[in-house]
Amino acid sequence: MRLTTPRWWYARDPARGRIARILLSPLSAAWTNATARRLERGRPFDPGVPVICVGNLTVGGTGKTPVAHEIARRLGGHILTRGHGGRLRGPLRVEPDRHTAADVGDEPIMLSRDVPVWVARDRAAGAAAAVRAGAPVLVMDDGHQNPTLAKSLSLVVVDGETRDGEWPFGAEGVAPAGPLREPLDVGLARADAVVLMLPADVAAPDPTLLARLAETPVLVARLVPARPPPPGPLVAFAGIGKPWKFERALRSAGGAVVEMRAFPDHHAYGDRELRILAEDAMRANARLVTTEKDWVRLPPAWRERVAPWPVRAVFDDEAALEARLTRSSG
Repeated sequence: MRLTTPRWWYARDPARGRIARILLSPLSAAWTNATARRLERGRPFDPGVPVICVGNLTVGGTGKTPVAHEIARRLGGHILTRGHGGRLRGPLRVEPDRHTAADVGDEPIMLSRDVPVWVARDRAAGAAAAVRAGAPVLVMDDGHQNPTLAKSLSLVVVDGETRDGEWPFGAEGVAPAGPLREPLDVGLARADAVVLMLPADVAAPDPTLLARLAETPVLVARLVPARPPPPGPLVAFAGIGKPWKFERALRSAGGAVVEMRAFPDHHAYGDRELRILAEDAMRANARLVTTEKDWVRLPPAWRERVAPWPVRAVFDDEAALEARLTRSSG
């Protein structure tokens, strides 16, 4: 059973979740040691083309996948992903008219409608298959803690939204005692740059956060709606890393959200819970809306009844991004 992301993970106040952190600290130590051993023992494979890794320092949503999509689109590259939530091990190229989210995961289906996407649990085998098929550049989606490929450029995406008492690294605890996948300074040391992801309505990054990232170059990007929210009252739902951010973004863009329902990340929606959501919307004379990633996981019969709301990554300094991509893929 998957659980929703705990809000106390991201609390600036270390008192919030203190007991849980203490109880979970042995598991965090085990996670930290396992990650360190995996990185130390890795023997990176060079596929013969540039590999741009777009990764995370934390568990949960940061906007990593939109960044990977934007970079692949700019470079004409192929995205390489593990296919989280899918049953097929690969390596295989995702065909959106043939595969489903249950086959290859929700993000690969969503991305494959615009750029070539390869799913492979064995990243080296997936990279080799993509290069044989003509990939000029590989964009490795979520691989900062995966040492199997030689990387030309390593970017880590950090959620830069720090309002409402939230902090992207919480009290800097490693999962499950906090949101980090590894100690923060260890992860930053392997990164060539941080992509600091801000909402469209936040003017500038938090100076305290910039100071914490001072040893690593920072590129500021924003998640921008690809279109306005649907008109009228909305019943929103999302099964993503930080579902509350979906509601916040909808409201900031002018969406009239009357109800928000949160589900675990990569949740597989069943007919019964979708009927309950539809009944809630009917009582409120509202329309159902969800993220594009959630929408591809819906049973086909429900897709006409739910509006997807896609977002894309837009960089504040396009020239700085292009310069880094050119140096790594030229």
